Amino acid sequence: MLRNYIQKRQQMREQKDNFYTASGIHVYTKDQMVNDLVDLEGVVSELEAKLPDHIRDGVEMVIVGHFNEFDERGINAFYKDGALYVSNVQDDDEDLLDDLIHETAHSVEEQYGMEIYADQKIKQEFMRKREHLYNVLWKMGFKAPKEMFADPEYSQEFDEFLHQDIGYDKLSEILKGIMISPYAATSLREYFATAFTDFYLYPDSHSYLQRVSPEVYKKLVELHQLDQA
Repeated sequence: MLRNYIQKRQQMREQKDNFYTASGIHVYTKDQMVNDLVDLEGVVSELEAKLPDHIRDGVEMVIVGHFNEFDERGINAFYKDGALYVSNVQDDDEDLLDDLIHETAHSVEEQYGMEIYADQKIKQEFMRKREHLYNVLWKMGFKAPKEMFADPEYSQEFDEFLHQDIGYDKLSEILKGIMISPYAATSLREYFATAFTDFYLYPDSHSYLQRVSPEVYKKLVELHQLDQA
């Protein structure tokens, strides 16, 4: 009797840790969620509800756990080869949903890179904001090389400069009304991904995003409506 109970509990645990969603996304838990209140299945279901099918086409799998890349790169989620890798340390459901949507943005970049970046409009918008940031920080005494601000690609050195030398709290004040979040300043790809996250996480509150990052917003609307063309 006890043996059957244990086996049944184990089977239920395995089903919870390894399942497929209605749209075919494979969800696998490598390491258990630290916060038992986080509803992984419910959050993935919400991801599917918020994002159109064609936007999720590049996501085949969600893997939850701790990975070496988190320690090496100082991150808690990443996208690679069709899979969203997310940390098992999450504050709540919204925290997890934020990570999943953000990393889905990077899958969309792979799928629709030409549509997003070919006309250079997002890059031009981003670089104008980077130049503004450089000028403001220089006046404040943060005299980093201008070359760091002129490179749109991700740089760990630049990320650490923003995060550690300046601090995201101070950066948030500096960039209010200029970028959607402090992390958006780290690279062109993160500029797009943070806007993408805001666009889908808050579908009824686009006015600030549209005002702050108009070119990204226009592109997101175009991408969202691709399946209606």
